[in-house]
Amino acid sequence: MVLSSFANRIGNGLFNTAAALYFTRVAHLPATQVGLGLSVAGLVGMLAGVPAGYLADRRGPRTVMLVTLAVQTATMLGFLAVRSWWAFTVVAALDTLALCANNAARGAVIARVGEDRPAAFRARLRAVANLGVVLGALGAAVAVQWDTPAAYTALILSNAASYLVCGLLLLRVPDYQPVPRPVRERRRLLVLRDRPFLCFAAVSGLMGLQYPLVSLVLPIWIASHTQAPRWTVAAVAVVNSGVCVLLQARIGGRIETPAHGGAALRKAGLLFLLSCPLLALTARAQAWPAAVLLAVAITLHSLGEIYESSGGFALGFGLAPDRAQGEYQGLLGLGFDLGQALGPALLTTLCLGWGERGWLALGLGFAVLGATGPRVAEWGRRTRGAALGQAA
Repeated sequence: MVLSSFANRIGNGLFNTAAALYFTRVAHLPATQVGLGLSVAGLVGMLAGVPAGYLADRRGPRTVMLVTLAVQTATMLGFLAVRSWWAFTVVAALDTLALCANNAARGAVIARVGEDRPAAFRARLRAVANLGVVLGALGAAVAVQWDTPAAYTALILSNAASYLVCGLLLLRVPDYQPVPRPVRERRRLLVLRDRPFLCFAAVSGLMGLQYPLVSLVLPIWIASHTQAPRWTVAAVAVVNSGVCVLLQARIGGRIETPAHGGAALRKAGLLFLLSCPLLALTARAQAWPAAVLLAVAITLHSLGEIYESSGGFALGFGLAPDRAQGEYQGLLGLGFDLGQALGPALLTTLCLGWGERGWLALGLGFAVLGATGPRVAEWGRRTRGAALGQAA
């Protein structure tokens, strides 16, 4: 499972780093059309998570993963033929549907592979995944430097090949059979009646705004609002990934129960409350002091990212019943995807539009969300029997 995830993320790093350049420079689509198409695809893809998770619970999660990997291989090859906005949007929507379905089924597989410690295993996977993305991004940098159609095409073919490798390695993972559910539950989605988990999914989705904050907003902030050297844009990305690779498994391995997860979300909120004002201060500093502030701020932010993701794993797996892990992970993915879809508009308005006040407001928002973590965890623990329709 670790090797499968690693192969997949190398391919993602190769493709995602230079995808926008391929679509604009090789497929000759305007950047605005690419952005619109990806937004449409993201909204369509959100529809797949919960149904795919339900299917994974009823038919076996590995089977669903293998089918979605086959679809993603086909969509990668389909991108090579894209030369119009409609074709691009259709292929991107199919790709995103398969991705969201894969993530839901993958969560169910992780819950079974991780046995009694799924959150710790998920943290280990995330550390390996970050390393794979870094390696893929380094390979993409070569293609971007060459800046030829052949180089960009090679990235897409490599990503398609990574899905095949991922699937072949996944065949070595046991084909876990569905966990039986009571007859009265077989036609109902448990997760839609589980209010504590619905609340947690909303909190998790909003705290997930910290991802586009680093990938989208921070590079623009550094380049347009600070005097820091331009190379700090790349340095910030390297530090962010490096901290996650080095510390994700070490910290995440200690965050396993819902109670641990709630406390971790609170700690993440406090770390974001420290990092956001520091990022705001970079606008007032000279070049090298700004670079130092950025290094400190992104280190704190990366630690917050580790605690936020590890807390989410502990709550996501710990509050979900074994017989509906795919269904629950699908809803969790839906909340995350919705946050990512709304994030760019919200974050650019706050941080780039409001400036320093926006950064402070964002830090306070993260702290408030994190503070709800322990309460949500306790609510979930206290109501597991009633929320799942079982005898307490």
